[in-house]
Amino acid sequence: MQTNHLFVMASILVYLGGMIILGAVYTRKNRSTEDFYLGGRKLGPLVTAMSAEASDMSAYLLMGLPGVALLSGLPEAVWTSIGLAVGTYLNWRLVAKRIRGYSHRLGAVTVPDFFSRRYHDDKHLLSLVSAIIIIVFFIPYTASGFNACGTLFSSLFGVDYFPAMIISAGVIVAYTVLGGFLAASITDLVQSLIMTLALIVVVVFGIHAAGGWNAVVENAQRLPGYLSLTRGYDVSTGAAGTYSVVTIISTLAWGLGYFGMPHILLRFMAIEDPNKLTVSRRVASVWVVISMGMAVLIGIIGGAMIGSGVLAPIVPGDSQRIIIKIAEKIASYGTLPAIIAGLIFAGILAATMSTADSQLLAASSSVTQDIMCSAFKLRLSSKASMITARCVVAVIALIGVYWAREEGSVFTIVSFAWAGFGAAFGPGILLALFWKRGNKWGALAGMLSGGGMVFLWKYAVRPLGGVWDVYELLPAFVTSLIVNVAVSLLTGEPSEAERREFEEVSESTHG
Repeated sequence: MQTNHLFVMASILVYLGGMIILGAVYTRKNRSTEDFYLGGRKLGPLVTAMSAEASDMSAYLLMGLPGVALLSGLPEAVWTSIGLAVGTYLNWRLVAKRIRGYSHRLGAVTVPDFFSRRYHDDKHLLSLVSAIIIIVFFIPYTASGFNACGTLFSSLFGVDYFPAMIISAGVIVAYTVLGGFLAASITDLVQSLIMTLALIVVVVFGIHAAGGWNAVVENAQRLPGYLSLTRGYDVSTGAAGTYSVVTIISTLAWGLGYFGMPHILLRFMAIEDPNKLTVSRRVASVWVVISMGMAVLIGIIGGAMIGSGVLAPIVPGDSQRIIIKIAEKIASYGTLPAIIAGLIFAGILAATMSTADSQLLAASSSVTQDIMCSAFKLRLSSKASMITARCVVAVIALIGVYWAREEGSVFTIVSFAWAGFGAAFGPGILLALFWKRGNKWGALAGMLSGGGMVFLWKYAVRPLGGVWDVYELLPAFVTSLIVNVAVSLLTGEPSEAERREFEEVSESTHG
């Protein structure tokens, strides 16, 4: 087994080394902070599609979703996946082309910068507030990625969680600092392919090891409510649970988060030819549906492998490790399987790293471009700007490492950060792109009310249970939308220049 572990480790080291090499290759292409943060708006349709979705599908794709399906069956995992699939498609369909055209016309290179330029906010209050929101929610989001990497290495090699997490975080920071947005986007493309291969291998092996597809189905059918989309399995009691209409709507609400994800919106802003976004949309939508379907299936297959005795039972707190356990089982079969297992572990790393690098860049751009340069009028040379940008990436990563110093639930951390961005920015983005009457006061009030409601609902309202047990994104999104519209109507109308820009962008991006 020790020899097999060496081959697994070799596969992972080749992958990590390749990511750093890509970062080094793209170092010379970063001549300005716009290149570093937006890649000079030169992304092709395939890179745009897969980079956007790889940066979206963080560790919850290969660890969170399978873990949820393993424990409780179909309901939460499937309704979440449906919500995310619909949200992905609508985001590409409604937002992508419009925000590419608007941001290009205004010269905006970050999401906070887009808000300020869209509403002619000369005081850059919108930039400052939205940048702070990005930092607040991206730090735990990034930490969840470091958490997943540390969990993987500690489980695989029997080392302590903290040093394992530090090493993996160092690799992510290295290629992100070196190559910036272009390196992150190209590595995201590579990582999405590795993630896909990992999913396929685990599904095929798992079905075979469990005794075939019929054995997988029979095991799931033995668990009460496991395959029911309206009941689900309660692992604590061993009986079927209940999944009400309110809970289903709450779970579907995950899809609303897409409209406010800065690291995804940046991919839309960076595509070279907006007319090729249709290709990107189709590729992205198909990949998301297939990858999430396989992730849910892995949880069900893992349950069958445990039921048949192929895998040892997993306690509920370790359910997110199911894909790791399956990969370890593959590695035990010999040298070639060990190399394949290394590919699976690389896929888990890819799911994590492809999100963490994008989050680091988005948070860094908020500090340097939106707070230091826009809000506080700090003027830096191109060289100084690049040095500052790279230093900020490193500092934010250190904060994320501190946050992730103790092992925790990836799914829980991601769900909170996802709600924060979706509620704070989602309604604001949609209204900025499609409502001419909106103004900066409405946008500001919407951001603050949406972000604030996420905290209020999660920590004060949702614990009440019953009808109040709704994913915080849904009430916070609705609150932000209503407040944005109400405040905009109660305050001054937008300027003629704002109206003219809106009409010109609407006409140029129609269809």
